[in-house]
Amino acid sequence: MGSETYHEPYDVLSPGAREMHRAIWSLIEELEAIDWYAQRAEVTTDPELEAVLLHNREEEIEHAMMNLEWIRRKDALFDEKIRTYLLKTAPITEIEERSEGGEGGGEDEKAAAPARPQLGSGRGLGIGSLKGR
Repeated sequence: MGSETYHEPYDVLSPGAREMHRAIWSLIEELEAIDWYAQRAEVTTDPELEAVLLHNREEEIEHAMMNLEWIRRKDALFDEKIRTYLLKTAPITEIEERSEGGEGGGEDEKAAAPARPQLGSGRGLGIGSLKGR
C-alpha cells in the first residue's frame, strides 16, 4: 500500500525521501494493527484469546515506537516536536501555547514515567479489561 501513496514520481524523489516514506507508512501500519488488536480484544468473549490479542497489541506498540524513534533521529522537526510534546505532564494545549508563545515548548515540564509492563509478566498491558468500556 505504501508504494501507492507517493504523491510525486518515485524516480524523482531523493533516497532520503523514499526512506522517510517507508518509515512513515510502516508507522501507519503499526498504528492500524494496534487499533485492530485492541478492537478484537475488546469484543472477544474468550479470556485466553483476549490475552493473546493484547500481547500482540503490545508488540505492535513496540514496533510503532521503534519506527517513530527512527523518524525522530532522521528529521529535525520531528525531533523538535517530539521533545516538545511527548512525556510531559502538563495539558497538551498548554504545552502548545507555551511553544507557540516562545516559552521553550514546555521543556521545563517534568517527564512522565509511566509504569511499563514486562512481556511475559502475565499482567498484560496494565490497563485492565477493555470489556464494558
